[in-house]
Amino acid sequence: METKNVMIVGVGGQGSLLASKLLGRLLLARGYDIKVSEVHGMSQRGGSVVTYVRFGDKVYSPVIDKGEADFIVSFELLEAARWTEFLKPGGKIITNTQQVNPMPVIIGATAYPEDLLGKMQAAGIDVDALDALTLAEQAGSSKAVNLVLMGRLSKYFDIPSEEWLAAIEASVPPKFLELNKKAFQLGLEA
Repeated sequence: METKNVMIVGVGGQGSLLASKLLGRLLLARGYDIKVSEVHGMSQRGGSVVTYVRFGDKVYSPVIDKGEADFIVSFELLEAARWTEFLKPGGKIITNTQQVNPMPVIIGATAYPEDLLGKMQAAGIDVDALDALTLAEQAGSSKAVNLVLMGRLSKYFDIPSEEWLAAIEASVPPKFLELNKKAFQLGLEA
């Protein structure tokens, strides 16, 4: 199998690292060679966070270059737009429609870009957008956006839901397990 590449992008504190660990655990259990690399940036200050997940028969590098990502899973619209050049032709962006204002917007130095979803689609990018925040809140916590997005990503993988749920059970503390399973299911069904 040729190497497949998934980028998980967001803002610090949104749960992208848990999402990448869950995906890595799932793919490792399926027998793939896998490399996961985390680039934190200013994650503790609400800055950009990027995680690369690469899998296949043999993976030599943990880094995804421009034009190589099969999937970009984005926790926020501006982050989705920021990383589009990493998407390969025929790749897909799965994004939360939530907007998190970066510091230049917060201090009034600039405005949040308008109609990012429309601009990405007009550029020919295949975008699957959903309101993951509302679905996470329906599951019981706004912090479950990561599992909503993993549920949505699972639609594009030929891996049974039971295996995804096993990876969730191995990745999430028991007291949050049912909430996270519900969030995953809501993302899958959205």
